[in-house]
Formats: sequence, C-alpha cells, structure tokens
Amino acid sequence: MRSALLACLAAGLMASGAAHAQQAEHAEVNRLLRAGQHTEALAKADQHLAANPKDVQMRFLKGVVQSESGKVADAMATFTDLTKEFPELPEPYNNLAVLQANQGQFDKARVALEMAVRTNPAYVTAHENLGDVYAKLAAQSYAKVQQLDPANTTVGPKLTMARNIFTPPKAAGSQRK
Repeated sequence: MRSALLACLAAGLMASGAAHAQQAEHAEVNRLLRAGQHTEALAKADQHLAANPKDVQMRFLKGVVQSESGKVADAMATFTDLTKEFPELPEPYNNLAVLQANQGQFDKARVALEMAVRTNPAYVTAHENLGDVYAKLAAQSYAKVQQLDPANTTVGPKLTMARNIFTPPKAAGSQRK
C-alpha cells in the first residue's frame, strides 16, 4: 500500500515537473516573441513541439509567432488546424479571422468569428472583431450601392459612417485652417 502511495506521489511530482518545464518553455517563447526575436521563438516552439506535438498552447503560440513574423499563410494553416482539432477553443478562430480580415477576406473572417463567439459567448475580443467585420462588410455593400446607383442619396451618409469607424479622430488643434 505504501509503495503504491509513493509511486503516485512520484508520478505526481514528475507530472508537475513536466508541467513546470512546459510552462517555462511557453514563457521563453513568449519572451522571445515580445523581444522581436521571431526566428528564435519559432525555433524554440518547433523544438518543443517535436517532443510535445499535442501541446495546444505551444501550437497556438507558434501561430502567433508565425503571424508576427509575417508568415501569414503558415499562421493561417496553424490556426485552421487548431480549429479542426479543437473546435471548442475560441482563440484560434479569432486569430484566424484577424488574419483573414487583414487580407480582405471578410466573409471568411465573419464565419470564423461567429464560431468563436458560439464556442464562448463571453469572448469580448471576438465580439468586437465581429463588429468590425460587420462594419467592413456594410461599407463594402454601401460602396456597391453607390457604384450601381450614383443617384442614391441615402447610402452616402451610411458609407461615411461605416468608413469613419476605422478612421481615427483628428486631434484637437490639428485641423487645417
């Protein structure tokens, strides 16, 4: 009985040691990312994932590093794989949607963000990003109306409002006279 208890304690300590080592590697990749050392962060993530291919946190972090280092296609593939393997996680959907929106793929981004908020209705960032995508889609629709019907007088103010959502306000005193 006692040896079984000791074996359980030893296994628990080894597991907590492994978890601590994993957390340290996550922290190191995060540190490298924040320091702008993308190549090193990606190498460290790949090294960790070679030994721990199921580590979802490191896989997500790898996608962030890929995105930050301009490897958008790779990041999109990483986040897409995560959404397929872990459809209950909202963050990969959100990050995939941001990359899609940045490429003007607003319909795809909308679908991904709707999945993010479906999996976590309290995910504020995804809700805000979804609102931004809806505004971009609205602006596209209003611009199409203007193109198809230049005499339409109701769409101009709507288009201006939709576009102004993404235009930072001018600072006081910076207006030309």
